[in-house]
Amino acid sequence: MKVVVIGGTGLIGSKVVSRLGEQGHEAVAAAPNTGVNTLTGEGLAEALDGADVVVDVSNSPSFDDDPAMRFFRTATTNLLQQAEKANVKHYVALSVVGTDQLLDSGYFRAKQAQEDMIAGSGLPYSIVHATQFFEFIRGIADFSTVDGEVHLPPVLFRPMAAEDVAAGVARVATGAPLNAIREVAGPEQSRLDEMVRTALAGIGDPRPVVTDPQAPYFGVQVGEETLVPGTDAELGTLTYAEWAAQQR
Repeated sequence: MKVVVIGGTGLIGSKVVSRLGEQGHEAVAAAPNTGVNTLTGEGLAEALDGADVVVDVSNSPSFDDDPAMRFFRTATTNLLQQAEKANVKHYVALSVVGTDQLLDSGYFRAKQAQEDMIAGSGLPYSIVHATQFFEFIRGIADFSTVDGEVHLPPVLFRPMAAEDVAAGVARVATGAPLNAIREVAGPEQSRLDEMVRTALAGIGDPRPVVTDPQAPYFGVQVGEETLVPGTDAELGTLTYAEWAAQQR
């Protein structure tokens, strides 16, 4: 089948394209650097011509409230319209576990808007909710640093490797539309503060991690289970220790 991967040259998208290609599918990487721009519509009609599935793993270049909302609303509107014209049989999008509980963040309100647009479009769809990526743990620390200290709440956390995220997206993309959300997560559960402390120590980052129950997560107060999936989530196979060893 022909699968068009929007954001197909990025961290997750490139891995999805590779996996689908290895499985014998015609996987097309669609991104501005391949001549496809979801904000302007440039190249969309040509890319989606004859597509069976479209997979959107693109992301807003800005996490600020208004730019993120403009990105997801504009890009999703253009994608949905063109997917309908192209008679795409399955529309897949990647989102985040706990999105509906993180709406105090403008970025997550934008992600929720994207999900709502897809679910209300009338197109057969699947939304993949992934937990945070191992690759972004240092970014969490950077965002949470105050006066040289990383302040994080001791809430449950189940991050996963980008490779496992891509595997989950590819599985959903080649299956029947769910018209629902599928959650994917890492194989191990820990505490957010503990995981970041371990990650920083592993790369020689001297910043201390302060366990602070009142500390926000990307500006949002989170509960014990906000960042972890339900019991029916599909779990990846790569542990953090295994992934970290591969980075050396």
